[in-house]
Amino acid sequence: MSIGLISAAYVVAAILFILALGGLSNQEKAKRAIYYGIAGMALAVGATIGAKGVGNFGILVIMVAIGGVIGWFVANRVQMTQMPELVAGFHSLVGLAAVFIGINADLEMNAALTAKEAGTVDQLAGFAATIAKKSPVEINILKVELFLGILIGAITFTGSIIAYGKLAGKLSSAALTIPFRHQLNLLGFIACFVLGWLYLEGAGLWTMLAVAVISGLIGCHLIMAIGGADMPVVVSMLNSYSGWAAAAIGFTLGNDLLIVTGALVGSSGAILSYIMCKGMNRSFVSVILGGWGGETTTAQAVEGEQIAIDADGVAASLEDADSVIIVPGYGMAVAQAQQSVSELTRRLRAKGKTVRFGIHPVAGRLPGHMNVLLAEAKVPYDIVLEMDEINDDFPETDVVIVIGSNDIVNPAAQDDPGSPIAGMPVLEVWKAKQVFVSKRGQGTGYSGIENPLFFKDNTRMFFGDAKASLDQLLGLMPN
Repeated sequence: MSIGLISAAYVVAAILFILALGGLSNQEKAKRAIYYGIAGMALAVGATIGAKGVGNFGILVIMVAIGGVIGWFVANRVQMTQMPELVAGFHSLVGLAAVFIGINADLEMNAALTAKEAGTVDQLAGFAATIAKKSPVEINILKVELFLGILIGAITFTGSIIAYGKLAGKLSSAALTIPFRHQLNLLGFIACFVLGWLYLEGAGLWTMLAVAVISGLIGCHLIMAIGGADMPVVVSMLNSYSGWAAAAIGFTLGNDLLIVTGALVGSSGAILSYIMCKGMNRSFVSVILGGWGGETTTAQAVEGEQIAIDADGVAASLEDADSVIIVPGYGMAVAQAQQSVSELTRRLRAKGKTVRFGIHPVAGRLPGHMNVLLAEAKVPYDIVLEMDEINDDFPETDVVIVIGSNDIVNPAAQDDPGSPIAGMPVLEVWKAKQVFVSKRGQGTGYSGIENPLFFKDNTRMFFGDAKASLDQLLGLMPN
């Protein structure tokens, strides 16, 4: 395949990736955006394999086939509730790839320099032949790119594994706060940059292996220091890291498309992380440094009693209500209750009642998690509103149904300066006339934060599995 044809394929692939990202901003266009991304990736892989100097086609075909089969198997097996940890797992692979490519690039660079000294450059092929043509200055630039790729890649790899463990419940969701942890992180980064300088001075591959180990430990420590309630931001942040790692790989390999794609993923992930931090009233820089989670004063004690209600009571209130707002959370995803929620919405609207959904920016454990579930259940897009669009409407709302949410409807964020979520914008559901909370039991949930909403006079607890509870409610509300 000619260089011109490959360049054209890369340009088209880059445009398709941009269209894919742009389309994901709208639920109605999201499916088409995914197809753009698939087409772009297929074109990019095909053009890369067909590039001049690429060999071992048999091995490449086998590897692509194995990866495709694994991806197909995972995509069919994974549940929507497992999507956050799946994304974190995929991020770890990008980081690991950056580390391996960096190490291999160093080996190829040494082979090229040795051949250059021996006068056997004409025997080189592929990446080594490209390196042999570089000047000393370009070699140093390549070393910097290699160092950054390994540094970011190792942090992404281990950080993503820890995020996966927390999201999957294999590790404690509590923040690990050890004495002088910020100083330890700083010391680790300083050590990495000292090793990077030694590498530029010709110290050898051992310095990059040491950087991989130290930055891997930093990645573990950074994510361990972040509590479970903040994992949606962490996933988005790791997405950004994986993008920058990919961009660093692109510079190392001289692959323009990888640079563009990495920059798109890195910048979009960073922007999303910033938006989510704004939605949680957190410092973006503090998140990146793993600096928040557990550093709060003592929260106020919650007094009162949780009052339970049965399906008959909820059905009676809904029958009398004119306006209803449903606030979904991770509990809805766990119970796979989105179809029941959709049917409840259909029946209420058929009775002439106004039904809308309130979505918090960090509802669930992945950005857009609730939107995807509701779209899957065929809930109309126009009644699914973001927090800023619906928050002012709660005082005029007759009934709010909270399904498996905790932190995003917690009034302690506004009323308790000592709460771990103090200052975080929340859906002000307690201002409605009646609030029904669908919840398995009286526990505090994933983040471990008590919610005063559950003890308010206008709140009733609709205990039980969300799907079973809603199905029971539907049985009392005929078509």
